[in-house]
Amino acid sequence: MIDIAQLRQDPEFVKTQLARRGISSSTMDEIIALDSEHRRLLQEAEGLRAQVKELSRQVGDANKAGKKEEAEALRLRSREVGEQESAASELAAEANEKLRAKLLMVPNLPDARVPEGKDETENVEISQWWVGKDQGAPFPVFAEHQKKPHWEVGEELGILDLESGAKLAGSMFALYRGAGARLIRSLGFYALNAHLDAYEEIRPPHFALTETMMSTGHLPKSEEDMYAMERDGLWAIPTAEVPLTSMHRGEILTRESLPIRMTAQTSCFRRESGSAGRDTRGVLRLHEFDKVELFAYCLPEQAEEAHADILRRAEALLQGLGLTYRLVELCTGDLGSASARTIDLEVFSPGVDRWLEVSSVSWFRDYQARRANVRYRSEEGTTAFVHTVNGSALAWARIWAALVETYRQADGSVQLPEVLAPFMGGQLTIRP
Repeated sequence: MIDIAQLRQDPEFVKTQLARRGISSSTMDEIIALDSEHRRLLQEAEGLRAQVKELSRQVGDANKAGKKEEAEALRLRSREVGEQESAASELAAEANEKLRAKLLMVPNLPDARVPEGKDETENVEISQWWVGKDQGAPFPVFAEHQKKPHWEVGEELGILDLESGAKLAGSMFALYRGAGARLIRSLGFYALNAHLDAYEEIRPPHFALTETMMSTGHLPKSEEDMYAMERDGLWAIPTAEVPLTSMHRGEILTRESLPIRMTAQTSCFRRESGSAGRDTRGVLRLHEFDKVELFAYCLPEQAEEAHADILRRAEALLQGLGLTYRLVELCTGDLGSASARTIDLEVFSPGVDRWLEVSSVSWFRDYQARRANVRYRSEEGTTAFVHTVNGSALAWARIWAALVETYRQADGSVQLPEVLAPFMGGQLTIRP
């Protein structure tokens, strides 16, 4: 949630920044008007409350002085003002609800480094990496046997069974078998082990309360993309970012404890309601997939390094796997609602001849912390909201696809990279 105090103090700056994200000035003017009305009603209610308190005092004084008629008149007046105060408080509460509902739909202010753009076609490539690039090797040329899509490779090797996945749960659910299932599991171990030097491993619930989902900004903005269990008031998490952001919800942290870094591997559930017809073959777009997330609560001055650290770790994993990838700065039109800045990592998958997003590393400023009410106590004793940073390291379905395509051999087998040997029991060759 944006800082309402900043909107009051510098409305033109806030409106200018949000205009970069397509939020009209009239929308913000409506919010400013609602905020003004809410504060007016609060002041009115507080004034009436003070009158009730004063009248109550006068009733007591009149009773002590034996002035019963005067005391009764004052009591009646106090009751009348009390009813006015209750009505004003109710109106103030209604105005606050309207204001909060509007604010919950307002995206974060974009960082100055975020490029202008209407959608993903105007994102800006920052860099590319491939094996041997630092020694002058050119962009890799993939052989014909590497250009077979992963769903065909998986079927040939008996490691991907999309038909059974659809039989069990419907379309866009995958079932991995044998070495394919072990590969997914191994990728999780590979990543979690790489992060344990600085990040506490968490195993959170895969379901979350509405309040937990609202803390990250997934609700109410993206409700149509979430799986809801209305009977229990729960939601299936779309990412481990959701529970990790709320780990310290409603708490005041010590300055000395920050940054707090956590990592978690979870299943992630997404309806993908806005992607009808896109990437429906294979495992490029699934309703359920596994992902390792990195997350940090930090001081504002720590946020830059926290963001860079997650980015470095995601890159190191891809380099360890030997996958060709690029970094992409998201433009204003493609930036997630809660994010102030996001850098995506995309791997090149030769079988589908595409760059595939496998991680988004985002800095949210205090946008999420305001929703989750996570603060820290400053050296002066006052409190302020922490900043949050998170990123995938990494999302496994697309990594799985890129690996079986990139490392497919001429004889149809797949030879996995050496870094996975400890987690694959030393069996790096997948054959039918």
